[in-house]
Parts: sequence; C-alpha cells; structure tokens
Amino acid sequence: MNRRAFLLGLGAATMACSKNEHGPQVVDGTGATLPYPLYARWAAEYARVEPNVRINYQPLGSGAGVRQIGDGVVDFGATDVPMSDAELGRAERPLVQIPATIGAVVLAYHLDGAADIELTPELAADVFLGVITRWDDARLRAANPKIALPSAPITVVHRADGSGTSAALTTFLSGHSATFRDRVGAGKVTRFPVGVGAKGSDGVAAFVRSTPNTMGYVESAYARAAGLSVARVMNRAGKYVPPTLEAMDSAARGARGLSIVDSPDELAYPIAALSLVVVPRDARDRAKGEAIAKFLWWAVHEGQRFAAAEGYAPLPSAFVTRAESTLRDLRAAGRPILGAG
Repeated sequence: MNRRAFLLGLGAATMACSKNEHGPQVVDGTGATLPYPLYARWAAEYARVEPNVRINYQPLGSGAGVRQIGDGVVDFGATDVPMSDAELGRAERPLVQIPATIGAVVLAYHLDGAADIELTPELAADVFLGVITRWDDARLRAANPKIALPSAPITVVHRADGSGTSAALTTFLSGHSATFRDRVGAGKVTRFPVGVGAKGSDGVAAFVRSTPNTMGYVESAYARAAGLSVARVMNRAGKYVPPTLEAMDSAARGARGLSIVDSPDELAYPIAALSLVVVPRDARDRAKGEAIAKFLWWAVHEGQRFAAAEGYAPLPSAFVTRAESTLRDLRAAGRPILGAG
C-alpha cells in the first residue's frame, strides 16, 4: 500500500470509529495539513499504546482548525500559524496552544531533467507574483548557470484554502519583497495574482506531479511522498539550504518565540514552520480532556521518535518544556488534569 492510500485509509477508519458509540473514546481534531502525515502515524501508534482511545484527525487547513476549535466543534485544532493571546482568549472557551512538530514548506517543481534549482527569496516572490513567467527567464538562468532550464512558461500552483502553509510562505516572501508584501501580503488566506489554486497540500502536490513546468509550495513530507523536486532556498545568512531535518532543527533553535520562519541561524532552512495543537484550557468533559492531555503528553515525548521517519524534525528541548508547562496547566472543572505530570 502506498503512503497516500495508507493516510486515506487511516482517515476512513477513524471516521468510522467516531460513529461507534460503544467503541473506544474518540478524540476528534482538525486543522493544518502540514503535520498530517505525522499525526496519522501518531494516531496509529497511540492506538497500540492506549487501545481505549482513538485519534481522528482531518486535515482541512489551519483556518478550519482554528475556527472549529474556537466554535467547540472539535476536541482539538491544529495550526501552523501561532495564535495571539487575543485570539486564544476570544473563543467560547479560552484556548491554549501546544508545540507538536516542525515541518518545512518547500518550493516544489516539475521539470524534466532539471534538479537542484536554487532560488533567492526575491526570485521566488517574483515567480508567485507573475513577474517571472518563464523558466528560461534571465534572472533564473543567472541563479542556476549549470542547469538547462526549458523555454516554457511557469505554471504557479497555490493553496485555495486557508492554510498555515500559505502563511509560512507569504510571511517569508513578504519579509524580502516589498512588492509581494503590498500586493499579496502575509497570512493563511491570500490572493495570488497568478496561478492555479488547489485544496490542501496533497492537492497542490498532485497538481505539480501531474503537470510539467509547474511550481507550487507544499509541506516537505508531501513533496517527498509525491517524488517532487524541491528548490534550495537562500536563507538570511546568504546560504542556499535544502529542507533537511537538520536545517529544520536549526530554524527552530535559532528562532525567537513560536514563529520559526526566516530564522537567522546560518544553517537554517528559511521556510520552516512550528505546528501547534490548540485545545481549551478548561475541558467540559473530564474523561475527554484527560484523553486529549495524555495523548499530547505522549506525542511531545515518545511520539517524537516517529517524526524523522515521516519527514519532520523532533521538537527541541525548549519547545518540549513549553509543551509540558501548558499541558500541566490544563483543567477540567477548574481542577488539574495531569497534576504534576
């Protein structure tokens, strides 16, 4: 069974489980597509650790995750865009956010016979603005003198839904291109002046894979699963860096706060993202709250050993400590769920 079929099968299985009133405790979540391959792996592994709990996660985008947890539709949300204190407090029940994993947003492309393309932030911005429209543009050729770029138009592929992946890319490009910042801006929901929209990272990856001369952006695990080529992107130190696990780790260790885009670390991949799980600080249902808290405690500890195999960087100790503190503060009816941990 291929990776895509496995993920779809797992999603179907957990959906079926959530309808079984006499089965295990089901925890429903939705949100970011970026961490979905790892969350799917966690769901499968945790079912072996705790057979009485099933994790059902649907990757509908960071925007949906924030909206549905805020409205109380799901038990947890997931986002690749850190929420502000005001946003966390505006929900029906005040929310908290917990670091879960580190991924990378990659510039994936489909070019026959061309590999290891290098892009500066300015070049990437102009591709997504439609300023650079052809693969053999003089500026692209100058940046990649050893690569035979085809005389063909570039088809840009972008997300059509609210996305933390879009937020990471547009935050990065806006920081290096005033024109991009003015015309597109940074955020989960943006309007690109050119290109084709696709839903989810899997939709963008599938479009790029099936269509020659395309460039799009997806989380690195999706690019790897689809067998896509990805660009090496210049970071703030002026180095072209591929999206390796080590480069994601450097981005997280060199960042200040929860945003790890455009880290100053000279070894960092510049379009990295910290994915966060969002839950109510005070659960209405103690049994459900305990199931969520114990799963997340497992995820930020034992669950991190599965990250690298799925294409994600394990959390650095500083983020694990932050997650522990937040999880210990979770309540049900005002009483601690995990106690001292």
